[in-house]
Amino acid sequence: MRKELGMSIEGQYSYDGAGVRLRRIFGGQNIARYTDPFLLLDNFGSKDPKDYEKGFPWHPHRGIETVTYVLEGKVKHRDSTGVSGTIESGELQWMTAGSGIFHEEMPQVEKEGNSGLQLWVNLPREYKMSKPKYRNLKDKNMPLVKDSYNNRIKVIAGRRADAVGPISDLTIPISYFVVEMGKNSTFSQEIAEGHTAIAYVLDGRLIVDKDTSISEGSAAIYKRGGDSATVSTGAEKARFMLISGKPLNEPIAWYGPIVMNYKQELVKAYEELESGKFIKETGNVEDL
Repeated sequence: MRKELGMSIEGQYSYDGAGVRLRRIFGGQNIARYTDPFLLLDNFGSKDPKDYEKGFPWHPHRGIETVTYVLEGKVKHRDSTGVSGTIESGELQWMTAGSGIFHEEMPQVEKEGNSGLQLWVNLPREYKMSKPKYRNLKDKNMPLVKDSYNNRIKVIAGRRADAVGPISDLTIPISYFVVEMGKNSTFSQEIAEGHTAIAYVLDGRLIVDKDTSISEGSAAIYKRGGDSATVSTGAEKARFMLISGKPLNEPIAWYGPIVMNYKQELVKAYEELESGKFIKETGNVEDL
């Protein structure tokens, strides 16, 4: 049984970091019950350097994972554990902030502009204070499969046919695909019963329900019943990301870049920020 559409949402332009103009697709406690375990999705990018060159300077995270996928250009990063590097076009970084990390992400000025996605994934209570970790995934190492419609599917996390995404050591079951569809095409992906599924359009237009289509900058959030997410195209090609995950169904205490379960844990995190006791462990890096 295919999943039914729960709602469609259009991303709203906003600013974050030191003044990066971006499109916020969803984010905040009011919508988190529908997107759980996903907390936030931003689509940054422009051909005008003024929209992104100030970047996201030094800032903390605790209790979540940040997933950065660069669509075009390059993003330099460094953190409080001494890790640094560059995420290039088509590459992805999955960072588990866990017990706490400081980092910065700085989009680099490129002729073609700079664009990408950042997704925040909530961590279960028992893993919120886990050891920080980075997973850097190269484009060439993302399995690419095709279906009967000749749609191209990049498998980052989860499974598609015999292809398994390299991001596999996660605390809860999560799938992350980037799909390119031709005209007059249909795509279907098995989703576990009860899991959240969200499709976000990067280019073109998707038909997500018999009466609903969404275009670039919009997302479809499916109801949790059903076992597959199905979309189609008409006269336009489309490229979109499809994410799914098991809801945590846990309380959320969220302020800024820190997400815990209870207010007292949030207060403690900010007290530790002020006292210099925020960092608990150094992280490790895995290149995939």
